[in-house]
Amino acid sequence: MVGQGSSFGNPVSSPPRFKGVVTRSLHLTLRDGVQLALDVNLPRNLPDGERLPAVLVMGRYWRSFDLRLTPPDRVPMGPREPIGDALVARGYAVVVVDVRGSGASFGTWTHPWSDVEVADLGEVARWVAEQPWCDGHLGAVGISYEGTTAELLAAAAPERVRAVIPQQIEFDVYTDVVMPGGILNASFMRLWDETNHVLDAGRVPSGWGLGAKLMVRGVRPVDGDKDRSRVRAALESHRDNVDVWAAVRSMTFRDDAFGAQPVTTDDFSQFRRKEAIEASGATVYGWGSWFDGRTADTVIHRFLNFANPQVGVIGAWSHNMKTHASPFARPRSAPNPTMAGQWEECGAFFDRMLKPGAPAEEKRLHYFTVGEESWKSTPVWPPEGFSTERWYFAADHQLVREAPTGDGADTYTVDFAATTGKHNRWHTPDGMTPVVYGDRAREDQRLLTYTSAPLDADVEITGHAILTLHVASSLEDGAFFVYLEEVDPRGRVTYLTEGQLRALHRRLSGSAPPYVTPVPYHSFRREDAWPLVPGEVATLTFGLLPISVLVRRGHRLRVALAGADADSFVRLPAEGSPSWRVMRGAEHPSRIDLPVKRRG
Repeated sequence: MVGQGSSFGNPVSSPPRFKGVVTRSLHLTLRDGVQLALDVNLPRNLPDGERLPAVLVMGRYWRSFDLRLTPPDRVPMGPREPIGDALVARGYAVVVVDVRGSGASFGTWTHPWSDVEVADLGEVARWVAEQPWCDGHLGAVGISYEGTTAELLAAAAPERVRAVIPQQIEFDVYTDVVMPGGILNASFMRLWDETNHVLDAGRVPSGWGLGAKLMVRGVRPVDGDKDRSRVRAALESHRDNVDVWAAVRSMTFRDDAFGAQPVTTDDFSQFRRKEAIEASGATVYGWGSWFDGRTADTVIHRFLNFANPQVGVIGAWSHNMKTHASPFARPRSAPNPTMAGQWEECGAFFDRMLKPGAPAEEKRLHYFTVGEESWKSTPVWPPEGFSTERWYFAADHQLVREAPTGDGADTYTVDFAATTGKHNRWHTPDGMTPVVYGDRAREDQRLLTYTSAPLDADVEITGHAILTLHVASSLEDGAFFVYLEEVDPRGRVTYLTEGQLRALHRRLSGSAPPYVTPVPYHSFRREDAWPLVPGEVATLTFGLLPISVLVRRGHRLRVALAGADADSFVRLPAEGSPSWRVMRGAEHPSRIDLPVKRRG
């Protein structure tokens, strides 16, 4: 159960209060003279004098579109996601904003979620709260960039914001999206930058597939801008927006500057805003997915670190939450819950929270177990009832429970063509790509694998696995990828989760981490850099991304090692062909620790 009166995963729909939406679009002038474009969406037949709670959606990718339709020649689409219309029908004002330096707003976008942008959000919130159609109670919702700004609104206007729904966002920008494991997430970061440049020039990205289908002219101008002169002026002001791809390519360490900006990625990460978000007292309803980048980690890290009243949800869906991503379900099938169910959950949450004297939510984390395809709930993380099982790498590419007693090692030459494909967890954050992990049997032939005997009982794995790898490499640096997989009796190999670490960052830091984390702490700071010594055994200990999966009796577990993920991450090292000796003897027992619960 989520909160009071709402059944998660099987929501009960409430009948709409209103039919139809009236949209007014305007520029709001800020403290420094910069104008932000806003769409104010209200119920069509709102009674005179009735005031509504308001929900804000604050995004980077155009608040709404200008369509080539006649008559009329401009039809507002409202928010990018239909949840906005669902909320208006439920009795909310929905205000959608182009953040500074984007869409039809003026100004320059110096970097994501800057202090200036957060201050802007506060100004917008206070303006909304003072409008005659608003009762002064505010919430915010959004996916991805909009999800981050939703949570930041609590820090920006703590006296007004009562409830926020951040969905599919990052907690730590360095580890969660730019440099997972200290390895540049090259494919996505390049695409994100290219998409922003296209939008900032007033064009629709070709990958969106909207131009021909909907006859999109561009970003929707504010009312009265019939010749689009104000839109053109706003777009001109975006010319100095930051080049994200150039900025991240210049980075190696967490404490490196973000390009030419006098900030690091820590400065615009959610964990850095902890005190301000907590001080708001706002209730947080955070959503993530086991298969969308590291958004599940965000839910867990918030759950472990933030004192706000909160409910966490970790499902199995793509970044846009429109398709199921469980590797045990039909690809591209409807998510669980469906999108309509997701909107109902969000609406029910706002119904409870945006009322005077609303009770605090009971702190819980709801998570979906793939393989079993069912929802579970826990008041603590990790959930109770799980224990750690240690599995060792062994001769003949076996994965065993018994600790080694002799010596042993396996050799592997890195195959830089190895990949997890272009429909994986690292590509879906583009907002379009569904997550589809097919049979990995052929791809595993490029990797170094260790496979267990058939399991003698059903095993649920829920939480973070930890890898300890003893390895000697022929080069001073490299990327180490590890995949946890399931092998069924027919030999089909199913991806479950993964982890990665750049060897340069392998030092386990003795300093206090910036936030509580369930996995070994690597600082990724320049002072902790530790190159490999070619030919010398080094130890890499790092966590895999969390997962909840039921592995059936008679199926096998597999750990697969790679030195590249060609379609997602930068090649490390840029030149050369590293070879490894993976140690599996008594002195250097490479292994993986799994959080398990055995059934039967």
